[in-house]
Amino acid sequence: MKKLSITMVVALLLTMSYSCSEDFLTKEPPGSTSENVFYDAKGIDALLIGTYAMVGGSSLWEISWGASIQNWTYGSAASDDAYKGSEFTDQEPVNDIEHWTVQSINSYPSEKWEWAFGMGVDRANKTIRVINKSEEDGTITSAEADQFRAQARFLRALFYFEARLVFGDYIPILTEDTEDPRLVSNVNADGAVLNFIIDDLAYAASKLPATQAQLGRATKWAAKALAARAYLQDLKYTEAEALLDEIIGSGQFSLVDEFIDNFNIATNNNSESIFEIQANVNDINESLNAEMGIGLNWPHGSDIGMCCGFHQPSQNLFNAYKVDANGFPMFDTFNNTDLTNDQGVPSEDAFTPTDHLLDPRVDYTLSRRGIPYKDWGINRGRDWIRRQPEGGPYMPASKPFFKKSERYSFSTTTGWQTGINANNYRYLRYSHVILWKAECRAAANDPGGALTFVNMIRERAKNSTPVMGKVLIDKLPPSVYPWGVGSTDGDYLSGGSVDWTQPAANYKIEPYTSFADGNQAMQAVQWEQRLEFATEGMRFFDLRRWDNLPNKIGGKSMVQVLNDFARADERIRNNNKASMTGFSFDNSDKYMPIPQGQLDQQVGVLEQRPEFK
Repeated sequence: MKKLSITMVVALLLTMSYSCSEDFLTKEPPGSTSENVFYDAKGIDALLIGTYAMVGGSSLWEISWGASIQNWTYGSAASDDAYKGSEFTDQEPVNDIEHWTVQSINSYPSEKWEWAFGMGVDRANKTIRVINKSEEDGTITSAEADQFRAQARFLRALFYFEARLVFGDYIPILTEDTEDPRLVSNVNADGAVLNFIIDDLAYAASKLPATQAQLGRATKWAAKALAARAYLQDLKYTEAEALLDEIIGSGQFSLVDEFIDNFNIATNNNSESIFEIQANVNDINESLNAEMGIGLNWPHGSDIGMCCGFHQPSQNLFNAYKVDANGFPMFDTFNNTDLTNDQGVPSEDAFTPTDHLLDPRVDYTLSRRGIPYKDWGINRGRDWIRRQPEGGPYMPASKPFFKKSERYSFSTTTGWQTGINANNYRYLRYSHVILWKAECRAAANDPGGALTFVNMIRERAKNSTPVMGKVLIDKLPPSVYPWGVGSTDGDYLSGGSVDWTQPAANYKIEPYTSFADGNQAMQAVQWEQRLEFATEGMRFFDLRRWDNLPNKIGGKSMVQVLNDFARADERIRNNNKASMTGFSFDNSDKYMPIPQGQLDQQVGVLEQRPEFK
């Protein structure tokens, strides 16, 4: 099947009358072209591809890390899953996101707003206007109009969903009929934003096909899955479950056998994928058709150094992968003591990784000293971290990275962000659907139903191949790269100072046998969502919505969970500016402020969120 490509519209995008800066409300970009150029099927499809092009969170004019669709800042670094990483003085706006001290002048939320409304929603609305006029004029058929409009409305809903995750309901509702966006308030009636998103997705689901000839285009199942996730933000379990049941009942999707295949380039667009954001490299300069929004989040140290060492998994996350003798999570005691880490230990000094029983997904999610790192070599610890005292002992989140054998064929050969690669982002996948279904069953006090679905995920984890290769040396100076003194890349899986017949660590996981009640089931489901989707930009948003459940997050509030994390963090990153020392989370930190630049442009129209006034 042909992948949706935006290469064909690169030149076109340079002349579109679409906005790409914060002052999109008042200024047309140079060289803008009248909409009437696009009033036929070919022109509309070009406009639509231009709208798809914005989903990744980057643009042809600038790289907006704050707009990343993967939400590594707002959903991961703001949570207990990860640290900002790198060093304190680089990308300082993210320090405030990590420390829950964001002000309205922070550039990262401004980029997210600009991306959602000035790029995404604006493009979708203008495309819908052209579709409607073309249908009215008879230059496209009603059937063609339905298909084009359904995709555009799906994309508009996606941009609104993302904006709502970050800013809540204080966002303007802009449609294709809005005459002057400058006059639209961001104060809405209760439920209005969610209803707007659902209306778009319901229309899209009613018109879109179950499959698309071009990979990356929206389908009816993508619309239903996104609608289910939108409902779950408000804990509307009945509405969400009905959609999840349709997806499951379709028989179109299945869990892949190997957990890691959701993060390998070779297994892009697999049977688990529902909506996958396509990534291409080396087709245009700077590889802008890849996901530039995480372009800072690659290894930065010696041997494999790229740029720039951001998004480092937390000690709390590593601890969460502890299991007991039965292979079950240690819900209440996981963070009482830290699993062994090499914080402050030079690479040339002896260090032995923990032998504690661990969930096998851990070493596919984070990379730590003394464990093979894909096919790159033995992780040498401190030498591989940009600034370990500030960022912690773990490599940038591993899931989006590529293999050494794929370098320059599936990674960029241009630009300075040399970790950019062709790994798609699985925005909606069947494992989401399965665990959301389990959550719905737990919320309905059906522990047996929750057990069935959560165990589907745990069985997959149990049957997946773990990271293989027991490292036989404990001192890791530069001379051991990649697999031991005198080794070469050819020793991967066969030689060097590694016993490739053994798993890299002491792994164990088992399916649950039963749940006593809905609360116990919900705790297990919440835990499973963390382990399965860790570092994928979802954790903070999950904590926020679960905070509205009767039993919250295993009996703890979001405030308790994040402050417990902050205080325990002091154990490994104490006495440096990048640690959580002295910072605390409260309920006023659940959303980002409305960007000051937008408020200044629409004085008396837009309002700041109450907690930031």
